[in-house]
Amino acid sequence: MQWTLVIPLKPLTRAKSRLADTAHDGVRPGLALAFAQDTVGAALACPTVSDVAVVTDDELAGRELAALGARIVPDAPGSGLNAALAHGAAVVRSLRPGAPLAALNADLPALRPTELSRVLSAAAEFPRAFLADAAERGTTLLAAGPGRELQPAFGTDSRSRHRSSGATELALTGVDSVRQDVDTGDDLRAALRLGVGRYTAAASAGLLIPGS
Repeated sequence: MQWTLVIPLKPLTRAKSRLADTAHDGVRPGLALAFAQDTVGAALACPTVSDVAVVTDDELAGRELAALGARIVPDAPGSGLNAALAHGAAVVRSLRPGAPLAALNADLPALRPTELSRVLSAAAEFPRAFLADAAERGTTLLAAGPGRELQPAFGTDSRSRHRSSGATELALTGVDSVRQDVDTGDDLRAALRLGVGRYTAAASAGLLIPGS
């Protein structure tokens, strides 16, 4: 099964506010872009991914991620994360009606294509499935098989909400890179320990991050 991934990305100037204790206002937009670049690059290198659609209205991010091979979908609803994902899924399905879809976070800078492939292969066994994040409260990936609606419920306690929506939680080990999203300084340290992609490595090189 070849998947289309839908990745939402808010305007870079508003991204990653919870990293304020680790990176100042002038640095955070560059970090957010680097996270997205490493995420998209790894996703496109995954053997079970056919294409990646990034939903964003950020012009810089759109140019840089399109250069990596992503399709850029304008965030027409402009109504937040779940609306952006639903819109991106609808655009993809208008072009590929039978495509299996997966929503993926844009802040997975340590993402490994082989681990993502394992997650998607496991998700293919269910109508809808999701993977919890490293903190075990959120979600980093939500998958919907052919003919199934994505029904995104990202945000606070999304793990519980996706489970309540009928999606199957994937109980996988050895896929830490797909679970490790980055919202806080502790998250960034954890991602750096896993080993981040080249864009995040460069963007974080000047930061003093104890414990990384």
